[in-house]
Amino acid sequence: MDWLARAGALRQWTGNGVRAPHKPLLLLYALGRYQRDAGQELVYSAVEEDLKRLLAEYGPGNKTTPAYPFHHLVSDGVWEVRTDRGPGSPGSGVRELRASGAAGRLSPDLRAALRTDPPLLDRIARMLLDRHFPPSLHPELCEAAGLELDAVPAPLPAPRNRRRSQALRDMVLTAYEYRCAFCGYDGRIGAIPVGLEAAHVQWWAFDGPDEVSNAVCLCSLHHKLFDKGVLGVSGDHRVMVSQRFVGHSPAARDQVVALAGRPLSGPQPGTPAIAAAHRSWHTEQVFRGPERPVPVGG
Repeated sequence: MDWLARAGALRQWTGNGVRAPHKPLLLLYALGRYQRDAGQELVYSAVEEDLKRLLAEYGPGNKTTPAYPFHHLVSDGVWEVRTDRGPGSPGSGVRELRASGAAGRLSPDLRAALRTDPPLLDRIARMLLDRHFPPSLHPELCEAAGLELDAVPAPLPAPRNRRRSQALRDMVLTAYEYRCAFCGYDGRIGAIPVGLEAAHVQWWAFDGPDEVSNAVCLCSLHHKLFDKGVLGVSGDHRVMVSQRFVGHSPAARDQVVALAGRPLSGPQPGTPAIAAAHRSWHTEQVFRGPERPVPVGG
């Protein structure tokens, strides 16, 4: 059994680049719990709040329930569920899962494969991360799921034979004249820029191309906030700040809240700006609206 391929082919609702990371998040969480206790079952009522937090933090902006992946992941052959009455899931209803004492864990064949080949867990987890989330979120997502991965990962095949562009960062930083498009930060050590990154607008994992029109130069802080949906880009190329962001310190106000409505810096003339299709994808799939109102006079 090619478990890497099976975990990479989880059946999900897809269409027009819509994010549906419910099953990958549950599988990452299950792998983290397996690392700590290979024999432990995950009782739905005990892990429901953990899974809700994962979905709220890393899932789509619309409200959802962990009951859906808890039940439906069984059909992918990597997960099993039993209740107080015996094997099998009672369905995807929250009340049924709670009342029946439903508990899930990795399927017997997958557990056997992990015992035989322990590094397989690392490979599956990294594949799920690469295919469903941007690299800026991988470390904190591992921490949230309780995963401890090898410091030096084994190389994985790129999905659908795609390869990331090694030249994109240089092209994007040049297009934006080596400064953050949101705040203007332009730090260097000697001639080397530090803390500046090329951020995909439509995530690479969701068919976002390695092109300047699908990228923006951001400092490390604003790249992370952009990928978390705290920040976005409006149709007239201004910074959007999520109304759901809360920060009371002067730093939070100056570095985040005060950005609302600010025009992007760059790209320089002759370089393509962010394409409307990619900007719309980010607004619909990542940005955690509604948008914070622009201050009067802003």
